[in-house]
Amino acid sequence: MRPSPDAGGPVSDWGLFYDAVAERPPHDTAIAALDAFAVPGFAVDLGCGDGRDTQLMLERGWRVFAIDAEPAAIERLSARVPPGAHDRLETQVAQFEDARWPEADLVNASFSLPFCTPERFDELWARVCAGIAPGGRFAGHLFGDRDEWASSKDLVFLPRARVEAILDGLELERFDELEEDGTTALGEAKHWHVFHIVARRSA
Repeated sequence: MRPSPDAGGPVSDWGLFYDAVAERPPHDTAIAALDAFAVPGFAVDLGCGDGRDTQLMLERGWRVFAIDAEPAAIERLSARVPPGAHDRLETQVAQFEDARWPEADLVNASFSLPFCTPERFDELWARVCAGIAPGGRFAGHLFGDRDEWASSKDLVFLPRARVEAILDGLELERFDELEEDGTTALGEAKHWHVFHIVARRSA
């Protein structure tokens, strides 16, 4: 079972996890990326979870292709789609390593890419970059190598130099490296080391 981005370790009850994050606002990187566009476009939301970022995109008039491995996530997302927006949303239940998506103005991956199978991260990242339309953006998060979970062999942790290297060729509109003690969505103490990223592909 895939670990949860906020829970830390495999989740046996996704309902409890989604309940814990249900009232949380959209991620700041998604908001910043959307604010940078003059007009709505087409977005792919990788690891969409219960849909807080997708919901914001739909509210702003975007078309969205939302992908998540958990059927419960897609069910929750469907329940929160704004009235009249269902025709602008397409969903798929799939591991994002295996999913395929069309070129998009925005590829959003909020706390999802670190949960890629480590051996397939380079392949996935190449498809993320190739899937950004000229003038489009990537928004999302990567875990640093000083994160408390860094001993896990099932998640992806990258030193700053490696993160900078994979972003080479994209224009960084936001690149914040945050390291702090905090808690997970389920209230467990955790030391976080996270890169918050918004990056633009040249037109």
